Order: sequence, then structure tokens, then C-alpha cells
Amino acid sequence: MDGQTVESFDLDGFLPYRLCVAANHVGREFAERFRAAFSISLAEWRVLAHLSQTGPVSVREIHAAVDMDKSKISRAAARLEAAGHITKQENPRDRRLVELTLTTEGRALVDRLIPVAQSFQDELTARLGPDTQVVFDALSRLAESGDAT
Repeated sequence: MDGQTVESFDLDGFLPYRLCVAANHVGREFAERFRAAFSISLAEWRVLAHLSQTGPVSVREIHAAVDMDKSKISRAAARLEAAGHITKQENPRDRRLVELTLTTEGRALVDRLIPVAQSFQDELTARLGPDTQVVFDALSRLAESGDAT
């Protein structure tokens, strides 16, 4: 702790702690919008959003792209498949993998989700004001340095 004691350690000034608290708060606030309006979870949103940008991909590829636990992705995919929003098919190049694909219904759902997501983004950028780009740049640097480890 570099000479600090428990009594002198400033938890509120500890950046990893503050980032986690902020991420959890923003994530819960965002998730509540989707739960209330569409009855989907944050994990389901992340799967749908990723598929809308990439086309058919495996759980492994989504895991690598969105840094979410594979089991959470699999559970979200199972719920989305049961609801008719995605399909699962064996990957023709690697039969050990399952490819996830948006259905027509899934794409229609994403089309309805995007305005809610954009509205939330607009609210966050309004809260941050002119510092928004600075925050984006800082978060990008942190994410990139985390990818290097």
C-alpha cells in the first residue's frame, strides 16, 4: 500500500473503485430501461447489439468482443432463441461451435431498441457536457491497456 494504512486509504479516491461503481450504476440504469420497455436483460441487449453489427458469430466471438462471461452469453442466447429473436446453428467450418444469428423478429426488436439506447446515450453525454470526448478517450486508453495484459 506504499506506506498507507487502512485508516488513511481513500476508497472514494481510488480510481478502480470509482470506475466499478460508475459502471454498475450506469449499467443498472440502462438495463432498467430495457427491462421495463422490452423485458430483456442487459446481457440480451449486448448479444442482440453485437449480432446486429456483425452477422452470424459464435458465443466465443461475442465473449471476446464484449468481455462478458461465456455462460452469461449462453444463457442470454438461450432466452433470445426461445423468444424467437435469434437462431443457433452449427458452424459449418468448426462443428464444435454454434453460430448465433438474428432472426427477422430479432432485427425488428433491435430496430426498436436502438432509439432507447440512443436516448440513454444522449442523456449521459448531456450529464458529462463538454467533457464527453475526454471521458471516451480515457476509457478507450484504459480498455486498450487492459487488452495488452
